[in-house]
Amino acid sequence: MALAAAALVLAACGSAAAGSPSDDGPMALRLGYFPNLTHAPALAGLDKGFFAGALGSGVTLETHTFNAGGDAVTAILSNSIDAAFVGPNPTVNAYTQSHGKAVRVIAGATSGGALLVVKPSIKSVADLKGKKIADPQLGATQDVALRWFLKSHGFKADTAGGGDVGVLPQENSQTLTAFKQGQIDGAWVPEPWASRLIIEGGAKILLDERDVWPQGRFVTTNLIVRTDFLQGHPKRIKALLEGLYQAVTYLNSNPTEAQALTNDTVAQITGKKLASGVVSAAWSHLAFTIDPLAPTLKASADHAHSVGLLPSADLKGLYELGLLNQVLVAHQQPVVSGL
Repeated sequence: MALAAAALVLAACGSAAAGSPSDDGPMALRLGYFPNLTHAPALAGLDKGFFAGALGSGVTLETHTFNAGGDAVTAILSNSIDAAFVGPNPTVNAYTQSHGKAVRVIAGATSGGALLVVKPSIKSVADLKGKKIADPQLGATQDVALRWFLKSHGFKADTAGGGDVGVLPQENSQTLTAFKQGQIDGAWVPEPWASRLIIEGGAKILLDERDVWPQGRFVTTNLIVRTDFLQGHPKRIKALLEGLYQAVTYLNSNPTEAQALTNDTVAQITGKKLASGVVSAAWSHLAFTIDPLAPTLKASADHAHSVGLLPSADLKGLYELGLLNQVLVAHQQPVVSGL
């Protein structure tokens, strides 16, 4: 495992390959994202052509979908993709695994949109003792949030599913089935899965994660890029950020149309349209912002360290926001800052 990890890091950390296309010549940009509502900026950017239009005809945009941040990080560390929309904890994992060399955060995308939903019989946090709670993946963003929340309320939970509360990382689709069948008591999941559990499974909200963050704002999804790709193709990355700016502006200006578009796009990827009311219910829990909300990522990393899922890390070099701020200034918007 150590050798495999080292190979991934070396592949990701190497300088731009000799003979790679110039920043002005024809090239491919490989972009990863999830078929989740929390990745609506990616979905809108692709479906509405914002990315392709900003990148121009000289760039072929290749897309890759993932179900969890760990898989996207593996892809970016192994040089299988160039950029990806991922959550804060997979971002930190990629950065720390590569000793601060492999990736940079270049923009935000989404805040909010994660909830702890449970059986109606669970009336309070105290009632979680002895229960089984699912989340998307060990070490992923919601997994860290859940374990930190449990620890802050005096519960113990280990990575084997034991302790005062059994934490069971699994795919979101499996979580919905397991909840309906009574195999689990709740889940800490991103949208649309939280609203699906409520509408399709009869769950109720025990906690909206926004309630545990100052001003209710925390990074759920940001855009990361391989450092060597950023260094070799700054013009292309700036164009990608222009497309992202347009996508976020569209989502915030056209919520009704954007909900329908996002639902249609998720259906194209997963093969199933979301049930009536799921998207509108989920949308109320989300905020779309190009600000990466850097301090909340640092807090999330501290939480991951506290629950034993991440070594202590210096994240000062994680953010490269110069190109993003150029885009914001061009649109007469306030600049944003990193750590």
